[in-house]
Amino acid sequence: MKKIWVLLSLVVLASCERNIDIELDNAENLLVVDAEIENDRPPIVFLTRSIPYFTTVDPSVLATLFVRDAEVSISNGTLTHRLKEYSRPIIPGINLYFYSIDSSNLSTAFNGAFNGNYTLRINAEGKEYVAETGIPLPALRPDSIFFRPAPQNPDTNKRVMLVKITDPRGLGNFGRYFTKVNSQPFYPGENSVFTDEVVDGTSFEFQLPPGIDRNNPPRRDDNFFMKGDTVILKFCNIDRATYRFWNTWEFAYQSIGNPFAQPNKVLGNVSNGALGAFCGYAAIYDTLIVP
Repeated sequence: MKKIWVLLSLVVLASCERNIDIELDNAENLLVVDAEIENDRPPIVFLTRSIPYFTTVDPSVLATLFVRDAEVSISNGTLTHRLKEYSRPIIPGINLYFYSIDSSNLSTAFNGAFNGNYTLRINAEGKEYVAETGIPLPALRPDSIFFRPAPQNPDTNKRVMLVKITDPRGLGNFGRYFTKVNSQPFYPGENSVFTDEVVDGTSFEFQLPPGIDRNNPPRRDDNFFMKGDTVILKFCNIDRATYRFWNTWEFAYQSIGNPFAQPNKVLGNVSNGALGAFCGYAAIYDTLIVP
C-alpha cells in the first residue's frame, strides 16, 4: 500500500509541472562610475553606460559604452579641479577613455593625501551626479609579511603568503588588498576587503591569496605564489562606503549562477541612480621575493 501511495504522489507532482516564462524588461541605461583617488596619486575616473544582462559583449559593443565629453571635477575642500578626458588604445581600433588631472592647468590640481576628503561631481548627458570619499589615516598596516610552503601540496615550490596585523582599539577600520606578481598588473584578491568587526584591538595573522584577474578566473591550483616570484603587496585602508561597495560587489560576483544564493544589492555611493562608486585608498606598498 505504501508503494502505491508513493507512485500516486509522483504522478500528481509530475502533472503539476508547467513551464514558466519570465519576460525581462529592458533596463534603462545608467551611468556607471569607476573612480578612485589614492595617497600621492591623482584621481582617475572611468565613465561608462550599463547594458542589458543578456547583451553579447564584444569589442564593438565595448567601444560604445564610454561616456565622452562629460564635465568632471574633484574638490578636496580647498581646491576644485576640472578633470580632463584622455584616451589610450587598448586593441587596434578601440580606445579606452578616462578622466584625470588636466596637465595644462596644474594650479588647482592635487594628489590624494592621508586624512583627506574628496567630492566628485559629474555632469554627463544632461544629469548631475555627486559622490564623496575619504582617504583615512593608515591605522591598519602589516607588522610582518612572510611565506610558508603550501599545506598538503606535493609541489614544494608553492607558497602561501601570511600577514600579521595589530588592529588599534576602536571599531571602524576597513581594508582592501591587491597583489602584483612579477610582470602582472595589480589585481585585488577574490575576497579583497575586510573589517575589524571581530578582531578589534587584537593582533592577528591571516592568509592573503594572490589577486585574481576576474576576466580570466584562476584554476583552483593557481591559488599560490611560487618560489622566486617577485610580489608587491598593496595594502590599503579604506572608508566604510568603499568597504561596503566592494563587499557587496564581491558577494554578487561570487553568487552569479548560484540559485541558492541570498539576494544581494551592490551598494554604491554615487547619487542620482548611478551605478558604481568613488573610492579612496590609503595605500602602503611592500615588495618581497618569495623564498
